[in-house]
Amino acid sequence: MSGHSKWSQIKHKKGISDVKKGKIFSKLARIITIAARQKGGDAETNSSLRMAIEKARSFNMPQENIERAIKKGLGEIEGVKFEEFLMEAYGPEGIALIIEGTTDNKNRTISEIKFLLSEHNGKMAQSGSVLWLFERWGQILIPRGSKTKEETEITAIDAGAEDFDWSDEENLEIYTKPEELEKVKKNLEKNGFPPAESSLVWSPKNKIKADAEKTKEQLEKLFDKLEEHDDVNEVYSNQE
Repeated sequence: MSGHSKWSQIKHKKGISDVKKGKIFSKLARIITIAARQKGGDAETNSSLRMAIEKARSFNMPQENIERAIKKGLGEIEGVKFEEFLMEAYGPEGIALIIEGTTDNKNRTISEIKFLLSEHNGKMAQSGSVLWLFERWGQILIPRGSKTKEETEITAIDAGAEDFDWSDEENLEIYTKPEELEKVKKNLEKNGFPPAESSLVWSPKNKIKADAEKTKEQLEKLFDKLEEHDDVNEVYSNQE
């Protein structure tokens, strides 16, 4: 079910460099700050903040960084004002892209992303022309630990999962309706599977296969460049 998301891949890679780790922490801090600003600093009542903190902890972000980001959102510490954005685009061969992120200057960010797309045979899309190709889902990551794959899958189904997919041998990605995300998480916790991370994601309704090797290379380079951009948090595609 899942689409191409660079963050969902990078979190399973070993030995992330200090430079890349610092960039990830910066992006995570922005997400936490915005969540706290929008709905308060209590993770118990603010599900967006809770998910942002869970993601930060999955990357071993220090607690003091998390607390500082929350204080910025609450206005207790002065800082740059960030806003969220969602951009729709097409990559090579018409592969659909959804680009999510945070920025302190939307016009600058749009201009820079347009340039990156044009460099890799892509382009911006009209509002709504790409979004309808995707569906919004809740995603939960659980490590199976000492349990077998079958036991883990049965627990996921019993907890209310709509679908699931093994991201690797040890981690199961569970998909739920957005409004069921918190309930499924609690059910998993009760059954001994505390989620390592949860978030709302965009999943393609149908996937497109990029046949040409050149196209695959262009797409991978484009994904890498977008991931490296300071303002981009997630990139989803309908590439098979």
